[in-house]
Amino acid sequence: MSKNNTLSMSPNFFVSGGVLLAIFTLIHLLYAGLIRPAAEVAMAEQGTEALTAFSVIFKDVEQQVCISLMLFCLFLMLYKLWRLIDEEEIYSRDLLESYDKSEALDVDAALNDLESSAYKETPAYSTWINCIRRFKNTKNVQHAADTIESSVDNIAIQLESGNNMIRYIIWAIPSIGFVGTVRGIGAALAQADKALEGDIAGMTASLGVAFNSTLVALFISLILMLFMHLLNSRQDKMVIRTQESCEKHLLSHLHS
Repeated sequence: MSKNNTLSMSPNFFVSGGVLLAIFTLIHLLYAGLIRPAAEVAMAEQGTEALTAFSVIFKDVEQQVCISLMLFCLFLMLYKLWRLIDEEEIYSRDLLESYDKSEALDVDAALNDLESSAYKETPAYSTWINCIRRFKNTKNVQHAADTIESSVDNIAIQLESGNNMIRYIIWAIPSIGFVGTVRGIGAALAQADKALEGDIAGMTASLGVAFNSTLVALFISLILMLFMHLLNSRQDKMVIRTQESCEKHLLSHLHS
């Protein structure tokens, strides 16, 4: 995994692409084998009364795409949350706890210990490493302290950048719903002549497509925005705890 992916806590391109393809394939099979056949049976047996049935509400291609994107978006957010929880213990820990704070820090040994860690490219370790390197080069604690702030700002930017795909999907889902609305209204207007003759079944079904696609898309967006809020809160907490850890523990080692 690249350093950028580690700092943004995003899965790499091949993992994301494979999961996206798998989700779209599974949802397509679910629709082709279960949802659309059930919707056709309901419409044939109940007519317009079936428009409120679950299978009928979800049967159209816009809903299929929205659900597929929702699952992919949830995968991305849950992956990030899992990474945050997995690494939570190191955010506030003294990464040089084996070194005596009352003695001068062996900078080379500390760098070697941190850079040999399996977590060396995580945000917490990256911040500590950058700070100690700056201290090694300048022998100035204030310069090292300034590095903490710039490193933490860089982490926040990386995390925010890593959420771009999630934000795009959350924006795109309602747009897809509105596409279904336009398609349904257009199909309904094309059957206006039949409706004037007394056959309103076709127009009703088309209007069902229009309203159901928007309904499903907006409901999915509400769910995803909740998870996005939880993810942002966790990421902000991680950045704050990383900075506090450096200021509390790392600077005390450098002041020795």
